[in-house]
Amino acid sequence: MQRRFTLKALAAASALAGLAILPAHAQSKDTIKVGVLHSLSGTMAISETVLKDTVLMAIDEINAKGGVLGKKLEPVVVDPASNWPLFAEKAKQLLTQDKVAVVFGCWTSVSRKSVLPVFEELNGLLFYPVQYEGEELSKNVFYTGAAPNQQAIPAVDYLMSKDGGAAKRWVLLGTDYVYPRTTNKILRAYLKSKGVKDSDIDEKYTPFGHSDYQTIVADIKKFSAGGKTAVVSTINGDSNVPFYKELGNAGLKAKDVPVVAFSVGEEELRGVDTKPLVGHLAAWNYFMSIKNPVNDDFIKKWSAYAKAKNIAGHKDKPLTNDPMEATYIGINMWKQAVEKAKTTDVDKVIAAMAGQTFKAPSGIVSKMDEKNHHLHKSVFIGEVKADGQFNVVWKTPGPVKAKPWSPYIEGNDKKKDEPEKK
Repeated sequence: MQRRFTLKALAAASALAGLAILPAHAQSKDTIKVGVLHSLSGTMAISETVLKDTVLMAIDEINAKGGVLGKKLEPVVVDPASNWPLFAEKAKQLLTQDKVAVVFGCWTSVSRKSVLPVFEELNGLLFYPVQYEGEELSKNVFYTGAAPNQQAIPAVDYLMSKDGGAAKRWVLLGTDYVYPRTTNKILRAYLKSKGVKDSDIDEKYTPFGHSDYQTIVADIKKFSAGGKTAVVSTINGDSNVPFYKELGNAGLKAKDVPVVAFSVGEEELRGVDTKPLVGHLAAWNYFMSIKNPVNDDFIKKWSAYAKAKNIAGHKDKPLTNDPMEATYIGINMWKQAVEKAKTTDVDKVIAAMAGQTFKAPSGIVSKMDEKNHHLHKSVFIGEVKADGQFNVVWKTPGPVKAKPWSPYIEGNDKKKDEPEKK
């Protein structure tokens, strides 16, 4: 989707156009610089700010244990401000001016698509921590969030099942950009393969930052009169707050029309009265409510860090969520790969990432696939509880290997399950 360039972004682009291209892995003698590329303002700040803090917590933890290759990690934090062209400029700045060894960042697919050419051209390294639509594989990106077969497809399977309410009609509701549109293209093809008619699928999109969901929720109510209906929500950012408020206002309860969200976790529910939303669902690869010693430790660490750093909201009510877990796994795997490669050289680190494992707070030993730059992940479906946490109602028996190229999109069977060498 084309987004308008702001004057600010154009000015930034022309200012940076003359920058010399330097190797992404060039380092100062004393520290290894790590880029943090998350929106700290604008519509996506509600979701991304906490990921910046997760990277900083992991860096503090790594530095306290002696750093990497005997050097301390030095974070370089920038704010692309939910402005997609600005993401590319900030990425270029991190790689060419700041000379970072690696970047942890992006949430929306449009921001990732914006920075991808920069990372490929400059041979930089990006760790991307959020579920996404697949249909991409890059040598320069490690995807630590879910591919559609590790989130979207299992969620629809659950809602079709008897336990999930045996849905027959589907509302595919998303923010208008590449992730929801591609995910819904995959889901539409998948639903058709299961015998669902076009007339039983209603697809709707709203812009980023949309806040008036009255008409849409009324339409959902009307559509649901035609048979057992479920809503698949790929709404991103702060639009989730008015959407869930409107569901409550309209009395649309989970037992009547369940909503399963792919971009709503503990953090997004913080600003919402969750009592009317009890029973609505989210599909992720981690929930804060999962009980195991590794997760207990992760929550404890985050709570102590949030309090010590006086992080707004979290110092009083610390919350963890799926993209935080994916961020934490990513930075720790990168550290292990650098130590294995004995260098921050991008190509050597990429080779050393294959097959890396890490004990994940989700309760599994998470593995980076040997070839396709995606994590093997367990899938969980959780119901919203009155306190804004999730009760896990369904999970896969174990980790699922990612399929970046969905089999429900024509021609994907001919694509390789590993990045093309360029």
